Amino acid sequence: MCIALKYGIWNISAPEVSGVNALVAEGYPPLSAMVLSARGVKNAQQAHNMLDCSAQLYDPFLMTDMDLAAGRVGLAMARGEKIAVFGDYDVDGITATCLLTDFLRKNGANVVSYIPSRLEEGYGLNAIALHQLQSEGVSLIISVDCGITAVEEARLCAELGMELVITDHHECKEQLPQAVAVVDPHRPDGGYPHKNLSGVGVAFKLASALCGSQEEVLQEYADLVCLGTVADVMLLQGENRVFVTRGLESLRHTHRPGFAALMHECGCTPENLTASTIGYNLAPRINAAGRMGQISLALDLFLTEDPQEAARLAKALCELNRQRQAVESQIYAQAVSMLPQGQPPEAIVLADDTWHQGVVGIVASRMAEEFCCPAFLICLDGEHGKASSRSYGGFNLFTSLSALSELLESYGGHELAAGFTISRGNIPSFREQICQLAGAYYSHSGPRTMLDVDCLVPPELMTVRNVDALSILEPCGNGCPKPVFAMEKLIVDRITMVGNGRHMRLRLRSGHTLLGAIYFSASPETASISPGDLVDVAFNAQINDFRGERTVQMNVLDIRPSCSAECSPELHGYGLLHSGGRPENPGLLLPDRTVLADIWRYLAARGTLIQENPVCLCRKIVRRSGRPLSLGMLLTCLDIFADVGLLRHQRMHKYILIELNRATGGKADLNQSKTMQSLLRMKES
Repeated sequence: MCIALKYGIWNISAPEVSGVNALVAEGYPPLSAMVLSARGVKNAQQAHNMLDCSAQLYDPFLMTDMDLAAGRVGLAMARGEKIAVFGDYDVDGITATCLLTDFLRKNGANVVSYIPSRLEEGYGLNAIALHQLQSEGVSLIISVDCGITAVEEARLCAELGMELVITDHHECKEQLPQAVAVVDPHRPDGGYPHKNLSGVGVAFKLASALCGSQEEVLQEYADLVCLGTVADVMLLQGENRVFVTRGLESLRHTHRPGFAALMHECGCTPENLTASTIGYNLAPRINAAGRMGQISLALDLFLTEDPQEAARLAKALCELNRQRQAVESQIYAQAVSMLPQGQPPEAIVLADDTWHQGVVGIVASRMAEEFCCPAFLICLDGEHGKASSRSYGGFNLFTSLSALSELLESYGGHELAAGFTISRGNIPSFREQICQLAGAYYSHSGPRTMLDVDCLVPPELMTVRNVDALSILEPCGNGCPKPVFAMEKLIVDRITMVGNGRHMRLRLRSGHTLLGAIYFSASPETASISPGDLVDVAFNAQINDFRGERTVQMNVLDIRPSCSAECSPELHGYGLLHSGGRPENPGLLLPDRTVLADIWRYLAARGTLIQENPVCLCRKIVRRSGRPLSLGMLLTCLDIFADVGLLRHQRMHKYILIELNRATGGKADLNQSKTMQSLLRMKES
């Protein structure tokens, strides 16, 4: 069932009783069985297939051109040719570069590594780098995590007398570069069974093809493969589950001084290391090297065998990350101030001459989440600009950029993240057309955010034993997310602010049961709750170990008002009505006197100025009135009130701002509303 949420919709799955019972009978704990059943698992065999972290890896030579790649690299090693491993400046590219460089060196190859400067050279193979490598005597370049769209650069490489082997995992365009070998699981003529390898995963496959033993290579480099796979948010299914599981175990007993130093500097303990730790603690610090133009810090960290040097590099990376955070905050504040007021944008397209190219991608990601739409931030330099973009709600960036390629000088990436270059003069046209594409995809201004909730749970299942048992679902990440639970009709018993007022600690009550919860980066004002409120809570379950006492804690993802009647997020064609069109069923938007009275009484009781998420506002009105209401009906009623001067309202991205006109005394003839008259005509016609 779909239920309205403060951020849009809670999509709550319902585990099948027969499936849960079958899993429990096979030894799965009740809470874990409910999660697995909610995700479509019906029996123990299916559970094993989903969670298997020891599956056999596919033969590297199933990948198109792998035989050509391994043959050419092997020949270069035998001849003593100078080889360059050419990578990307993100975590995936860094780990891929380090893995292949280290592997080739340990097998006697004459090899150098090269990662372009994000600020001076940009992404991927480029003329500056190719001329430099040719001058250094390089005869073979192996690209990792890049190269699949480098058609012109491949031609230049050949003109300079160097050969090229491409290994990549990004989407392919229609034309592939001319190279000795092009190894990419996304090749349309390829038959490799697992398409979702990371760049370091493909580099691992090349090393394994050269070695002849995947197990031998995995024993040595599982940590690097794990780090790149998690940081690049690859699906944790199939081979990737093997990589991440083996990598986490390797990291807990790491022989690499760089990893040990970085984990120490971040305060990560080996026993508590998870995929989430990598994503939120380690990866951002490594990424900072590329973003801030000091890529050698990360490369040297993973290649050094000196613990003291590793400690110095780890400290430098963490300091660099703090600088990155400061720059990010400045750009974010400026970008938000540049947004147009009023109706929320279908897509954000902003440009500036002063932005830091290495940081705008993070800001774009933050803005996409904050404003619920794809974000494109462009760093201008003269008449041209380089952009970083992030998707939202499934909007496919690569497909969209392909559709608008005539406006772009170059582009690349994948569905969720992409980059491009564009002339300054084409930005207005790009903004207009990308907003049209996003608008068609999202279909007006309904709730775009959705939280997938595995299941509703009763409080009595939240035991330390049951929550501990959820570890069988690890590693968790993309494709195998941490379990999300929901409880309904909990009373807010106590609210305490912690962390210098940044976070909210809650005590919730269900009957005689008290539940502890933490809601990060939230306050009673932002969450719109007060002691005594009846709420629904969506959360991750975790164990809080305080002074040796282990208790269950709810890590809150969202809180919404509990409702005694249906509260629907459906718009029922409100977007068409608002823009002058005709909804398919206008009667679903035509309010009666009871609905209008319910909404007005609630607004009048709230005060003169109200800023609220529309869906959250809808739920609060339903809770007060006890009668059903849809989001489309609520927005229509606000338009009716505005038509006759009772209030003014303005959409401000995720929120709606309502200002009541107290001078009217709350009295007006609603039949004079243009919106009401239009709906009545539509219903009669």
